Amino acid sequence: MFDDLEFPVIVAPMAGGPTTPQLIAAVTAAGGFGFLAAGYLSAETLEAKIAHTADLTGGKFGVNLFVPGSRSTVDVTAHRERMLTEALRYGVEPGEPSWDDDEYPAKLDAVVRHRVPLVSFTFGAPTSAEVHRVHEAGGKVAVTVTNPDEADLAAARGADALVVQGFEAGGHRGLFTDDATNPAGGEQYGLLALLRLISARTSLPLVASGGLVHGADVAAVLAAGASAAQLGTAFLQTPEAGTPSAQRRALAEAGRLTAFTRAFSGRPARGLVNRVLSDLSAHAPAAYPQLHHISKPIRAAAARADDPEAMSLWAGQTYPLADDGSAASVMERLRAEAKAAAARLDRLG
Repeated sequence: MFDDLEFPVIVAPMAGGPTTPQLIAAVTAAGGFGFLAAGYLSAETLEAKIAHTADLTGGKFGVNLFVPGSRSTVDVTAHRERMLTEALRYGVEPGEPSWDDDEYPAKLDAVVRHRVPLVSFTFGAPTSAEVHRVHEAGGKVAVTVTNPDEADLAAARGADALVVQGFEAGGHRGLFTDDATNPAGGEQYGLLALLRLISARTSLPLVASGGLVHGADVAAVLAAGASAAQLGTAFLQTPEAGTPSAQRRALAEAGRLTAFTRAFSGRPARGLVNRVLSDLSAHAPAAYPQLHHISKPIRAAAARADDPEAMSLWAGQTYPLADDGSAASVMERLRAEAKAAAARLDRLG
């Protein structure tokens, strides 16, 4: 599936704005591949972005969809009241804690109608019938997994590839089920360990994801059995990315730790530690997307104020090692570093 890539690097689908059609096009032109993030977009906006990305890439791209989970019945009143303090700082009101399916059926219709060649799913496995729909339209299916059991389920549903996500990754964990008793949502697996565990039980192509910012990382996961490496944080500071200025500044300063939090969305996600993450994570309930809707006006207001302290600053553990060059220069650097790493591995023979 990824054998035709000149360089097996995939730009991750970073929802909320960072992954743009321009970023995907730049990575594709440099020999890689990219996923358009459908999360949080309306189905109408997704249609427009699919068309734009197809024009820029000649149709060589994928789309990532959020699989709806079960409706949480957790009382989020206390969390909304805690978020009110943050809202007052920016002169806005917290949003309403509504549940929705992120227009999943309409978005699935869109990727099938546009015959997107590779559709990836996060937060769960699509049904066998949904996989069949993608296949009928000539596409392939990839599913993000965070443990071996999820990999088994995705394979049983008919997935053509697995995106293996280690705990080092920035942004939301792709957990099928969020364990509310665990800050990270479930058992944590490092990427290399998870790659080895999953590759021992399936012959499906594996895409490695989580904390990869250097070409040696790419070489390492390929050596560990991956067919390609998926990178997100490595591209956050590129001019083609839609990363907000306050987040760019925080990434460049490289002075913050990263940690998991549910405070912004109700699902575990890794981001740079800021005021909201520090103050509100401990008691944030497992209630997605209710908490996402509560925090949305606050995050938007903080971004307008260029204030990183109330923004979801998603980033992987190795973010200080990323650079701010163009996407093409990042790809060139990764390629050179990967070749040097491969040459070092040759010494083992």
